[in-house]
Amino acid sequence: MAPTLRRSALYLPGNNARALQKAASLPADVLIFDLEDAVGPDAKADSRARVCEAVSSGDYRSAEVVVRINGEGTPWHDDDLVAVAGLPAHGVLVPKVERAEQVLALVNELERLDAPPSLRLWVMVETPGSILRVGEIASASDRLAVLVVGTNDLVNELHALHVPGRAPVAAALSWAVLGARSAGKGVLDGVFNDITDAAGFRAEARHGRELGFDGKTLIHPSQIAPANEMFGPSAEELTQARAIVTAYEQAEAAGKSVITVDGRMIEMLHVRDARRILALAGLIAARDSR
Repeated sequence: MAPTLRRSALYLPGNNARALQKAASLPADVLIFDLEDAVGPDAKADSRARVCEAVSSGDYRSAEVVVRINGEGTPWHDDDLVAVAGLPAHGVLVPKVERAEQVLALVNELERLDAPPSLRLWVMVETPGSILRVGEIASASDRLAVLVVGTNDLVNELHALHVPGRAPVAAALSWAVLGARSAGKGVLDGVFNDITDAAGFRAEARHGRELGFDGKTLIHPSQIAPANEMFGPSAEELTQARAIVTAYEQAEAAGKSVITVDGRMIEMLHVRDARRILALAGLIAARDSR
């Protein structure tokens, strides 16, 4: 699975023209233009038009651009999907996807609308049912690229509590990563709600990184820098990755079958992961140079 830079994915309210304009200069890896939770019923149509204009402007070339539409069964879903199918976006994010059949129906609809192959499907898994079926959802279609865990909705539906360490949903978070990785798909952690708690955000981002998430969805620009840091490779990881790749290449050239680095036996799985880390660092360097 080739790495893709998705350390930080910032939600942008579709009804906030100033936020949409400012986003063009933000260092988020992903910008999610939101037509769902951030927009009230009376503002849905105007926000859709505003988002379509913004995405079509070409002002967001340094980020992966995704539009979160309203869910199936809502009065706005069909019009949202039609609008996004014609945009130069990288992805369309659909909330409350609970079954593989929904993925297939969405893919069929995108194809009927002649959406370009470059427009990938993203889905939110945010209910008990979607978590239990996450592997089926993730493997339903090659057009599906990323799963986003909606932790707020999940905690609510479980009648659980938002607590430091996220013990009430830890198993669900791990299961989401397992399902995504089993299908070779990207997976993003949910949002952290308190924008004044910088330490709490860093702790939760670290937890998500330890679980294996590619990055974290964000609700405020102040969360971008720490997310980029926490989900990017550390200096220690890069040093170790370079040492592993160098040792492997030297051993291969010398015809040796046993490789050690700092006294540790190195297997091919370590080499693959080291190369993934170095490739991710290369993507970050390219992103930062734009």
